[in-house]
Amino acid sequence: MSLPNLKYFNLSVKDNVLIIAFDDPEEKVNTLNLKMTDEFHKIMDVIDNDDNIKAIVFTSGKPDNFIVGADIKMIKEFKTKEDVVKTSREGHELFKRIEKHKKPSVAAINGPCLGGGLEVALSCHYRLATDSSKTILGLPEVMLGLLPGGGGTQRLPKLIGIQKALDMMLTGKNIKPAKAKKMGLVDDVVCPESLEAVAVQVAQKLASGTMKLKRWKAKGKDKVLEDNFAGRALVFNQAKSMVLKKTGGLYPAPLKILEAVKAGVNSGPKKGYETEADLFGDLAMTRESKSLISLFEGQTSLKKNRYGSPENKPDWIGVIGGGLMGSGISLVNIQKGIKTRLKDLSQESLGKSEKYVWGALNKRVKRRAMSSFERDKIFSSLTTQTDWTVFEKCPLVIEAVFEDLSLKQHILEEFEKIAPEDCVFASNTSALPIKQIAAVSKRPENVLGMHYFSPVEKMPLLEIIVTDKTSDRAASLAVEMGMKQGKTVIVVNDGPGFYTTRILAPLTDEAAIIALEGTDLHHINNIMKDFGFPVGPITLCDEVGLDVAMHIAKDLKKALGERICSAPSELIDDLVKNNMNGRKSGKGFFLYNEKKSSNPLSKIFQGSGKEINPAALKIVRENRIELRGPQSSDEELQKRIAYRMINESALCLQENIIKNPIDGDIGAVFGLGFPPTFGGPFRYLDLVGAQSFLNDMKKFEDRYGERFKVATIIEDYAKENKKFHG
Repeated sequence: MSLPNLKYFNLSVKDNVLIIAFDDPEEKVNTLNLKMTDEFHKIMDVIDNDDNIKAIVFTSGKPDNFIVGADIKMIKEFKTKEDVVKTSREGHELFKRIEKHKKPSVAAINGPCLGGGLEVALSCHYRLATDSSKTILGLPEVMLGLLPGGGGTQRLPKLIGIQKALDMMLTGKNIKPAKAKKMGLVDDVVCPESLEAVAVQVAQKLASGTMKLKRWKAKGKDKVLEDNFAGRALVFNQAKSMVLKKTGGLYPAPLKILEAVKAGVNSGPKKGYETEADLFGDLAMTRESKSLISLFEGQTSLKKNRYGSPENKPDWIGVIGGGLMGSGISLVNIQKGIKTRLKDLSQESLGKSEKYVWGALNKRVKRRAMSSFERDKIFSSLTTQTDWTVFEKCPLVIEAVFEDLSLKQHILEEFEKIAPEDCVFASNTSALPIKQIAAVSKRPENVLGMHYFSPVEKMPLLEIIVTDKTSDRAASLAVEMGMKQGKTVIVVNDGPGFYTTRILAPLTDEAAIIALEGTDLHHINNIMKDFGFPVGPITLCDEVGLDVAMHIAKDLKKALGERICSAPSELIDDLVKNNMNGRKSGKGFFLYNEKKSSNPLSKIFQGSGKEINPAALKIVRENRIELRGPQSSDEELQKRIAYRMINESALCLQENIIKNPIDGDIGAVFGLGFPPTFGGPFRYLDLVGAQSFLNDMKKFEDRYGERFKVATIIEDYAKENKKFHG
C-alpha cells in the first residue's frame, strides 16, 4: 500500500483503516483553504482505488484542535460572488465524496471543531468527540455575516432536526461534547487518550457491518412540526420572526440561513445545495460580512500581548471594593481560575458581594451549564476580608471603588504602605485621569487603569489605560490578566475620558440637544437602533446613570472645552437635583418601576421601550432650545449623533490616545455597541469615504456650530484619498 507524501495531511494505516490527520505545517490551528483541496482529492482517489483500505478516520495532527473553520484570508481574497459560489460548490463535491462513499468514515474530534471543520465531520458517517474541555462543536459563520457554505445548512437539519439545527446556525453557539451526544450531533464521547483507538475500532465495525448507525428521528412535537409542510412552515415563520426581532433586519446572514435550510427541506438536496452556494456568494460580498470579518481579525490580533508575556504570572490577585464592579470583577476572575481576595471596609458589603457571586454561579447550575461541585470549587477561590492581611504579598490589585478622586488616592496611599514594591495597582475608572490618581504614588510606574464595563461578566471589552510613567512590566501584567479573564483588551494612553468614555460623551450630548430641539425621546432611541446601535442614546443615559453622566460631562467640558459637551448643563443638573438618576433610582428620562401605567393608552403613545417620565419631559421642555433651520430628516439626525462619535474617535487617533484604528474600532463596538455591521468608526469612515464625511460635517458645522468641526486627520485623509484600514 503506497501513500502519497502530502503537505497538509499526515497519512497512516492501521488494521486496514486509513487515518487522515489534518495538519497545516504553517499554522498553529487547522483551517480549510484552497491549497488543501488538491491534496484532499488525491487522498479520496487513493481510497477509491485501494481495496486494502476498508474504512477511514479523519483526525487532527494538532494536539488540541480539529479544524477551527475556513481560512478567513481565503474568504477576504474573493473578488466576485462567482468566485465564492465556485469554491462552495467545489467543497460540496469534495464532501459528497466522503458522504456517499461505500467505505465508512469516522470523524475523530479533539478540540474545536467549527465551521468548515464541523462540515467535514457532518459528511462523515460517524462522529466521535473527546470529553476535553477544549472540545466544542459549532457553525459560527453567522457571526461573520456568512452562512455555512460547505453543506452545513443541508446536512445538519437532517442529522439533528430542523429546530436544533436552526438554533445552532442562527446563534453561532458552541456545543460541548455531552450535549452534542444528547442531541445527536456526535455518536459517542471518549477520553482524548483513547480517541484514535476507538475511532479505528468503530471504523472497522462499520466496515464489517457489525455496527449499525443510529440516527435521530422526529418524535412527538418535533414529528408534528417537522414531518409535514404546514408544521415546517410554522417553524420557519417563527424563526424568521425571532431573527427580525433580535436583529431588526440589520443582519442579512440569519435570513439567508433560513432560506437555504428551507430550500433543502422543502425542495430536496439538489436545490438546497445550489441555494446554499448561491447565498454564500451573496453574503461574502456584503458590507456587513466584510465589517464583521474585520472585527474578528481585530479581536484575533489583540489576543497577543503587545508588551510580551510577563516574567511572573500571579496565581492570585486582589480586588478592593465590594460594590457592583468589584463583585463582577471577582466573579470573572474565579470563573477563569484566578484566585481572588476581595477587600472592603464593610462586612455587610462583602456579604452582598458573596451573595452576588454565588447567585451568578448558581444560575449556571440551574441552567445545567455547570455542576454543583464545580460551583462550590469555583466559589472557594474567592476570599473576602476587611483588613490588609496577605495584601503585603499581592502581585496585582484592582481597585473598584466609587468614582471619587480623593477616595481612590487615599486607597492607593494606604495600599502602598503594605504592598510589595513591584505590585501593580490598577484603578477601575471610566473617566478619572490615571495620572491624577497616581499623583500620590511613590511608585507611579506601577499604576495604571483597568476600565471594565458593566455588567463585567457580560461585557467583553477591557480598556487598559497607561500613563507616560507606567512601565511596560506593569502594562504586560495587566494585559495578561485581562486576556486570562477572557476579555478583549485594548490599551490606550491616559487622557480625559480615555477613549471609550470620551467618544461616548459627544454621542449622548448630541442626542440630548436633539431632544431639546423638540424631537420625541422614543424617536431618538428608535432611529439610532435603526442605525444599528443595540440601545438608544436616551436609554443609554439612564443606564449609565444621569448623576454619573453629569460628573463626566463637567470633567470633560473642563478638560476639552464646550465642543465635547455642548448641551445646556441645566438639563441634566435639574434631572439629578430631582433624583432622576436613571434606572437605578427608578426614574430618569423614562420610568422604571414595575407597576403598570394607569393610562391604558400609554403603550400606544410610548412606542417601544419604557414610558417617558412626565417630570423629565417637563424639564426637557423648560430647557428647550431653538431649532436652527428646518426640522432634520431621520437620516440627518442619525448622522448628527453618530458622526460626532466618529469624529471624536478620529481625534483620539490624532492625539495618540489610541495607537491604531483597530483598537478604535474594537473599543467602540465591544465597549459601546457601535454597529458591528459597520465594523467600527474607522471602518465606517473608509466605507463612506473621508471626503463624504468631511462634506457632511462642514454642512453641520455651518448650521449647528463648532461642535461639528472635523478632525484634522480626516481632512488630511480626504485630501490624500486615504483609508484608515489600508
